[in-house]
Amino acid sequence: MEKATLTFTDVAITVNVPPGTRIIEMSEKVGSGITYGCREGECGTCLTHVLEGAENLSEPSALEMRVLSENLAGSDDRLACQCRILGGNVKVRPG
Repeated sequence: MEKATLTFTDVAITVNVPPGTRIIEMSEKVGSGITYGCREGECGTCLTHVLEGAENLSEPSALEMRVLSENLAGSDDRLACQCRILGGNVKVRPG
């Protein structure tokens, strides 16, 4: 199984994560500024800016695309409660 790493630049912490992990699951554990409201992908609170490794994240769902659009998110922004790390290295900061 491919291993993955997730770096939160706001707290300068890198963690090893199993593929399939959602960003929000780790951001709480390390104390990153990526916060959440609903965990369902509807509120947009967990907007996250992907600095590196966007290609290592799961494709956004229709719901995530809609919420990102409603929040005027940039092309490198994702919802931490929705996207999963598939492998490789991913570097993020609060959106």
